Amino acid sequence: MKNWISKCLFIAVAMMFMVSCAAQGPKKPFATFAPQSIDASLYALKHDNFLVILDGSSSMEETFDGNQKFDIAKEFVARMNQTLPEMGQIGGLRSFGHKPSVSPDPTKMLYGMQAYTTQGFADGMAKLSGTGGNSPLYKALGASLADIDGKSGSTALVIVSDFKNMSPKTAGAAQALKDKFGVTLCVYPVIVGDDKDGKAIAQKLADIGGSCGSVTVASQTLSSAEMVSFVKSTFLVEKAAAPVVIIKDSDGDGVPDDRDKCPDTPPGVEVDADGCPLDSDGDGVPDYLDKCPGTPVGAKVNPMGCWVLGDLLFDFDKSDIKPSGYADLDNVVSILNKNPNLNIDIQGHTDSKGSDAYNQSLSMRRAKAVEGYLLNKGISQNRMKCEGYGESMPAASNDTEFGRSLNRRVQLMPIK
Repeated sequence: MKNWISKCLFIAVAMMFMVSCAAQGPKKPFATFAPQSIDASLYALKHDNFLVILDGSSSMEETFDGNQKFDIAKEFVARMNQTLPEMGQIGGLRSFGHKPSVSPDPTKMLYGMQAYTTQGFADGMAKLSGTGGNSPLYKALGASLADIDGKSGSTALVIVSDFKNMSPKTAGAAQALKDKFGVTLCVYPVIVGDDKDGKAIAQKLADIGGSCGSVTVASQTLSSAEMVSFVKSTFLVEKAAAPVVIIKDSDGDGVPDDRDKCPDTPPGVEVDADGCPLDSDGDGVPDYLDKCPGTPVGAKVNPMGCWVLGDLLFDFDKSDIKPSGYADLDNVVSILNKNPNLNIDIQGHTDSKGSDAYNQSLSMRRAKAVEGYLLNKGISQNRMKCEGYGESMPAASNDTEFGRSLNRRVQLMPIK
């Protein structure tokens, strides 16, 4: 009798095992996957930190679409890890509901929070060897508050689960996180399977996270292209293309308008870094207009850059130096004393009244008058040369009395 009962029990257990194997069937191959490289130079981090919470509870032992839900979850996270570029972000991996052999605690930190590396994250994944226990997601959410606290910037919370058999405390734990971190926390539930109540909970968690989070279906995101799309939308933001800068240089001098302090420089004129025409002798008249280059520092010049004694103007038919010209001449003395190697050509001029011969003589007398003044001030005669140009080089129009008064002058030219 006992043997018969033993045989019946053996047959029953064997049949249950066979039924279980038949129900599970062979595993369905996952979508072909080859990690696609994402050019990190084209993207910025959407979140400075991320934390993945992975469900290892007993409900994840169930089969969905030909595979154990736990295998689907691990495959999703592994492919995400292989696709996500290392960009200096802080990463972490926490599990809940796992086998007691993994940890006696209902939730455990397997990796981080630390500078994310693909290998380091994979090593953390390897610590989660099997499923078991209930589904205390709310405890994992509560523990993650300490994981995220103190981290600068924003955080992506990625929850990979079937969201089945969840405690009523789950939504409250998620809300506590959102209340703590506000807009810096985004929640991205990744649902494994098609449990109706689980879908509702996943959406509830995404809604608590705000507009920045979204629900993803794990089994629909396992191909290379789909995973790239998930990683980009969850973790990265595309850098704006550098705007095409049109450098405007209206006067064509090689200095952009926004830095050009001297716009409208004539074509071909050499300019400095500010776009202003060069003024080699620093007399205030640019080189391209300067008819008398090399004027010494401190000399008064006319619009042509020539060293003139502006207040030393002579009366008609006179060569006498008027007191109004003394200051200009004293300035000449000062310049010559500061530049002992400087010699000057004293050039006399007249207006157009009178004959050429007379004006030539008058202009020489005016040059000599200046020479005499400078001699009296201690300037050596061998440093000076006198020339008369008569009316041949007018500085202004001889058609008016004012213009003629400006032409009755003495001009100085450095002798090189």
